Amino acid sequence: MYYANTYPDEVEAIIGIDPTLPQALEYFGETAPAMPAYFRYMAPTGIARLALYITPENFLPIAEKGTYSEANLRMTKAISAWKGYNKTVVTEANEINNNIDSTIDMTFPSEIPVMIFTKEDEKGNEEAKSNITFFHSQLNNCGPNKLVIMGGTHYLHWMNYKEMSDHVYEFLEGLSD
Repeated sequence: MYYANTYPDEVEAIIGIDPTLPQALEYFGETAPAMPAYFRYMAPTGIARLALYITPENFLPIAEKGTYSEANLRMTKAISAWKGYNKTVVTEANEINNNIDSTIDMTFPSEIPVMIFTKEDEKGNEEAKSNITFFHSQLNNCGPNKLVIMGGTHYLHWMNYKEMSDHVYEFLEGLSD
């Protein structure tokens, strides 16, 4: 959103997968998540590698067997152990509040098409607010837009990559008509 507002001539469309948008915290009455500073020591001390060994399901893609090759899964484990909780990742995670503060008044530019993928909500909160109602509110003033609701976890691309690819292709094709 920031890039599209700052450099609109360089953006033809925005496609997001369950993105964190500036107004989300206020909409849901939540605070930004944070990572404890000591997490930055997890990768260099080998704790991240140990966690990966004990609970690989928390690090590896959730997908049907055979979707990812053994070589790809080994690479994912290595990257997760090496980069998963390094200093840069922890610092960036803790910048969410600052990033939201600097973009809080931004909306999607009205002339830029936007497509958002989000997961099905099992339940909204007591005020009937859900990620679906939130994204609809964010797409109200956009040009061409589409909200695609899918079954799965936050990492929708792990299980729905083929369907997502089809949606992206159709969306972009529709823009060129």
